[in-house]
Amino acid sequence: MKFFFPDSQDFVDESFDFVSETRSDLRVRQRDDRYPHELFHEAPYDGVLVSKAVVDGLGGGTGKYSGAQRNRFMRVGVREYFRLGNKNLETMGDCGAFTYVREERPPYTAAEVADFYAECGFDYGLSVDHVILAYKAAYDQHVDGLDAVPEDWKARQEMTFELAEQFLSYSKRMKYRFTPIGVAQGWSPQSYALSVKKLQELGYRYIAFGGFVPLKTPDILTCLQAASVVRKPETHFHLLGITRCENVQAFGDFGVMSFDSTSALRKAFKDDKNNYYTLHGTYSAIRVPQVDANPELLRRIVAGQVSQEKARALEQECLATLGKYDSGEATLDNTLDILRSYELVFNGSVDRSDAYRRVLEDRPWSECPCEICRRLGIHVIIFRGAERNRRRGFHNLFVFNQQLQGHIEQRHLCVS
Repeated sequence: MKFFFPDSQDFVDESFDFVSETRSDLRVRQRDDRYPHELFHEAPYDGVLVSKAVVDGLGGGTGKYSGAQRNRFMRVGVREYFRLGNKNLETMGDCGAFTYVREERPPYTAAEVADFYAECGFDYGLSVDHVILAYKAAYDQHVDGLDAVPEDWKARQEMTFELAEQFLSYSKRMKYRFTPIGVAQGWSPQSYALSVKKLQELGYRYIAFGGFVPLKTPDILTCLQAASVVRKPETHFHLLGITRCENVQAFGDFGVMSFDSTSALRKAFKDDKNNYYTLHGTYSAIRVPQVDANPELLRRIVAGQVSQEKARALEQECLATLGKYDSGEATLDNTLDILRSYELVFNGSVDRSDAYRRVLEDRPWSECPCEICRRLGIHVIIFRGAERNRRRGFHNLFVFNQQLQGHIEQRHLCVS
């Protein structure tokens, strides 16, 4: 089973100095910064997924490309842009349906998207789809059948079928070399099964499921089970935005061959407590926010509730003490006391002392074999700025890939 990592311009600056927190004046972000597959001896994923909407800057997301980046991407193509070189990594393109989910129709034609995939050299390309923003399995048993389903849901599914047909027909006519992937949209198990059936009738043998992200695992498995009933033996499934590698065996049994997700990376700085992955569980990262960049702290300083000078002193003392703790020059209790003193300044309503004691006692970064932890030491567990936070996310990708490979190996043993 293959794992594709969705691009959101997640790279890091190798010139960044974690002690002085400075970087090279000569650094050019796109040229000099490094992707996860450039920092690890073996890439922690099987391929990258790129959305046309992100490249085009549609939707205003944080990962959108600048004009210069887009021009370069279109000029050199996906493999050179991501510096994939001889790496055994595949590339998958999609249209970025969530960026235009509130629109009445997708902003792209099937031909525009197919041309984008072909011109940029993608290995796989997803048809244009329109996300259905709801799930209600009960409609499968409703006495009024399809008449009970909201018209907008049915219209979006039908629009997705029409665009999938145009996409496949155009790609074949132009003799494009990428593998076309049809996108199934639905609102219930049987509506997803209908999507798979129709896409297969059109000629698709690789089908991606959209709209699964907000669903609970039992609902996803129920939809896959319904779809597997109509799946042809040669048809494979892809899960858009879904991780849940503990379900690899069940997914594989229903025909899933690949999936994509940014969850492991995002949890490094989006989750409240599960920021650092290990094979045996997760840890909270240690918050040492930058005085000049933390909105709540800045608000309190401006309001006169906190002394800026005191906050800066505590911030620097936390960083220095954590470094000393890592080298054995500071005690655990002293380190925790200093962290708590600063926490009372920037967020007095929360006490993370127990979580910090656990991670400092266990020192998981010192046992991790990944390149990130070996280079950064304790800095990988410090929640502070993109350079540390993204690297912790890269570490999470490394651990997630290990977990995934373990589940895949276990599945193979069960099958054999």
